[in-house]
Amino acid sequence: MKLWRYIRPVKTDRPAQKEYEIMSAIVTRNDCRRPAAGAAASAGRAFGPTHRWKVLGIGVAANAGFSATFSGIPATAVVMRQGYHLDNASLGAPLGLLGLGVALKTALGRAHRPLGDRRVLLTGLGATAMWLFAMAILVVPTKTAAPGVVLLSASLLVAGLLGGSVNGSSGRAIMGWFGEGERGFAMSIRQTAVPLGGGLGALVLPSLALGLGFAAVFGLLAALSALSAFFAWRWLHESPTQGDAHAAAVTSGPAPLRNIEVWRISAAIGLLCFPQVAVLTFASVFLHDFAGMGTWVTSATLAAVQTGAMAMRVWSGRFTDRHRNRRPFLRFCSALSALAFLVLWILAIAAARQPSLLLLLPPMVIVAGICVSAWHGVAYTELATLAGAGHVGTALSLANTLVFVGFCLVPIAIPWLLLLFAWPDVWLAARSVRRSHGRSFCARPDVFAGFPQLAEAGLSAT
Repeated sequence: MKLWRYIRPVKTDRPAQKEYEIMSAIVTRNDCRRPAAGAAASAGRAFGPTHRWKVLGIGVAANAGFSATFSGIPATAVVMRQGYHLDNASLGAPLGLLGLGVALKTALGRAHRPLGDRRVLLTGLGATAMWLFAMAILVVPTKTAAPGVVLLSASLLVAGLLGGSVNGSSGRAIMGWFGEGERGFAMSIRQTAVPLGGGLGALVLPSLALGLGFAAVFGLLAALSALSAFFAWRWLHESPTQGDAHAAAVTSGPAPLRNIEVWRISAAIGLLCFPQVAVLTFASVFLHDFAGMGTWVTSATLAAVQTGAMAMRVWSGRFTDRHRNRRPFLRFCSALSALAFLVLWILAIAAARQPSLLLLLPPMVIVAGICVSAWHGVAYTELATLAGAGHVGTALSLANTLVFVGFCLVPIAIPWLLLLFAWPDVWLAARSVRRSHGRSFCARPDVFAGFPQLAEAGLSAT
């Protein structure tokens, strides 16, 4: 290693004499490792001041393409149940295994990190595109037969495994290209890709499945993944500072897997996604079976949820960057979401007795869905900041693994809740999870700390 990096000039009253001081440094064997090939190539290139926004755009496109798969396919649940001849219990299995595939890939993704984010992203998107294209040919119902639930579930499990690296690799790339003062805004924009892809999937895929079948659904998703892979190949490069990640890790505290704060926030992120997953996977079934709504209403409802979540994620990132109140904002969102699901539970009970109230269910699902989806960018930024620049990938992978464990467990659990209870109790259970774990974002229970305007108005934590 070059010691002149740690020597700097010192101001002195004797102008004829130059004095220097040696900056103290802790040198580990990681500091002497050669950077990955991609990082070395990027370090030798000159990028314009706006290139980081291209990287952000690619991250959004990649996440939106895969989000259309893992959020859009559940939006077709009613049509899937009919086309593949499934009941509610059987329907939960393929939807849950799609999330399990993403969770497993995210948990194992650390082994592929030395390859660089560019290679990981290209491989994940390309393999996902090819697999979805194969599903469009081989795993679709026809007029004479329908694939069994085992084949459908296994196929979606593989799709999740192949595409599970997209989220973490794009997040690491964005964190590497943006500074601390912009990361909250950038990560919130990047997180809008999830509701953007999910909203487009919810708006298009159910009608496409109803009109043209699931061959068109899987074919369209394959094309979106292939297009995102082309964008990544054309413009995504490793951050020039990628090689300094080890040095940053020296000063960023303990490794994430040995940091109790990282585990606590990651667990809170994963558990607080349970109500969101309930909305994304079974809200269409709820509105169809319980409220008697058609395909257009259910699609528009889920699209509205995703659109509102996208706008709120951008706003929340900018708001918390300016006011530096990420954790108070997260606690406030948790309390507000718990209230929204409580109202949805009460409204569902009342609508069962008074059918005229059924028309209020889609708007209430939209409100609850937006509240429970608005905080993601802020939470991931807080987690990445806590982990430190050298540990961002591990921390995000841990959180994403726990999130997609929820995408596996919730669709499987909801049909069993319906067997034992009823639809209103599903939303009550979602509210209970949201309320009980929202305090994990901070030891202080006051959700309005950091919001003096609300405190002055006489509001207090419950």
